Amino acid sequence: MLSSLPPPPQAQSAAPDPQELLRTVFGFTSFKGQQAEIIGHVNAGGDALVLMPTGGGKSLCYQIPALCRPGLAIVVSPLIALMQDQVEALRQRGVAAAAMNSTLSFSESMQVERQMRAGALNLVYVAPERLLSDGFLTLLEQCELALFAIDEAHCVSQWGHDFRPEYLQLSQLHDRFPMVPRIALTATADGPTRSDILERLGLSAGRVFIAGFDRPNIRYHVTPKKAPRNQLLAFLSEHKDESGIVYCLSRGKVEETAQWLSAQGYCALPYHAGLDKAVRARHQDRFLKEDGLVMVATIAFGMGIDKPDVRFVVHLDLPKSLEAYYQETGRAGRDGLPSDAWMLYGLQDVIKLRQLAENSAAPERQRRIERHKLDALLGFCETTRCRRCVLLDYFGETHAEACGNCDTCLQPVESFDGTVAAQQALSCVYRTGQRFGAGHVIDVLVGSDTERIRRLGHQRLSTFGVGQTIPREEWRSIFRQLVALGLLVVDIEGHGGLLLGPDCRDVLRGERRIELRRDETRRAAAASRKEKARKILDAPEDERLFHALRAGRAELARQQGVPPYVIFHDSTLTEMARLRPRDLRAFAALPGVGSAKLERYGGAFLAIIARAGEEPGEPA
Repeated sequence: MLSSLPPPPQAQSAAPDPQELLRTVFGFTSFKGQQAEIIGHVNAGGDALVLMPTGGGKSLCYQIPALCRPGLAIVVSPLIALMQDQVEALRQRGVAAAAMNSTLSFSESMQVERQMRAGALNLVYVAPERLLSDGFLTLLEQCELALFAIDEAHCVSQWGHDFRPEYLQLSQLHDRFPMVPRIALTATADGPTRSDILERLGLSAGRVFIAGFDRPNIRYHVTPKKAPRNQLLAFLSEHKDESGIVYCLSRGKVEETAQWLSAQGYCALPYHAGLDKAVRARHQDRFLKEDGLVMVATIAFGMGIDKPDVRFVVHLDLPKSLEAYYQETGRAGRDGLPSDAWMLYGLQDVIKLRQLAENSAAPERQRRIERHKLDALLGFCETTRCRRCVLLDYFGETHAEACGNCDTCLQPVESFDGTVAAQQALSCVYRTGQRFGAGHVIDVLVGSDTERIRRLGHQRLSTFGVGQTIPREEWRSIFRQLVALGLLVVDIEGHGGLLLGPDCRDVLRGERRIELRRDETRRAAAASRKEKARKILDAPEDERLFHALRAGRAELARQQGVPPYVIFHDSTLTEMARLRPRDLRAFAALPGVGSAKLERYGGAFLAIIARAGEEPGEPA
């Protein structure tokens, strides 16, 4: 159902001031980064492509021009959930916004259309399929249009990680409405994807704004996969009562993991494309509206998630590319508070992704790009450098200094000359006939006395036992890295056996040195550093007040049937707990308040703060 809309905006004798709108509507005192420049460019009627990290304030780059320019702003959004979240957040701020999608009844759709024609709306969110229908384009011709905003613009590129063919037709907008400025926005696009967006949307004459890809509040951690469930439990123990996403590659693994986490006492729900549509919608709604819920999902769960207080994103399996990884981990910490991106990574992951890349039915050009993207992802996993530097390098952004907030910075990784070990591994693969997986080859290298080795006569090979000084766990790491480097390849038609890669000869002849990373367990040091780094509120009384404010927010959200974060983000509640405003004037100065929310919620939250002040030392 449509909630009641604010009254139509009053006629303006002059265009509103963006800085004043930022303060009174959105509750912030200053623009971040390039926001002011982008807004000025679009206000002047210019086209733009904006690349800005998730949580960096992309939406303000079209929402403020929508309030400044005369007419209606049309926002192209790919998912219903994303539209509804953003519309509700705008209405909470007193902005006249609506969405046109399949959840509306006929009468509700007609109401929105009447409001569009009457100039009673500032923004309308719509999917590309509906936008480009003849009926909707005809409707737009009857409206004064302020701008077109194309969100998640990477969907237009076939070389991106989330290609949506319906986005390809959006170039029609310029042909039909040549005087209406267009702004395309995305958080994720490497160089080729950016070029593709500009070409396919006809934005080559527009300005490109690249605001940077760094998310300094996210801690990146990649750890070797050993006992995945135990490792996951250890990680989640540091995130009690926090919301997060656990990504798995297959639907079956999603179901099993969600069921297992539920049995361990976590509130966990599955989400994948194979579930009934109503079940998916119900699970997503719960995730958005409840605190402390863990969503276990395939990548079917993602782009429509605008929840700012996701404190962690876990990958139990490798994503398909570094772009996909960046996009998926970017769902953590949209509010700017400390959050974790934690990924398990093993040899079978490498083999599986190599198989998927080779079995792809895509044209050779696209397969070549996919292989390049996979190599970049594996390089990120195996690096001994600062992970943030590697990630930003991929997107063409130089990060001169190590970040101090990833696993390789906090726990420097030892590398070693692995040339001899690589030669032993490659030789053993060759002498066993290039038809066995890593497990059997390692058995031969360490000299295991197994029935299979005796039956095959592999105890008589020259490589039998040559690697017995290296622990089996370290051999698994070595084989994983050799596959990642392409020195060993997977025999796709041979049940996953390992073959020598085309570049192995130089290594076997001793003409190429191989540097490998040494995987070690540094859990105690990591945990102590992590706990210290993730502490948001130092004082226990502030922490208690934060939870009281959160509970009050949850009740207000329940009464309205909206996600808690559309009332206030955790970052705003954190500042309330720190600063403890005592009156409406002080409350108005908090980031993210604005005049509409001040009037609607100021009294309720001030009462919670006052109660906490009356009971020092007691739970608020």
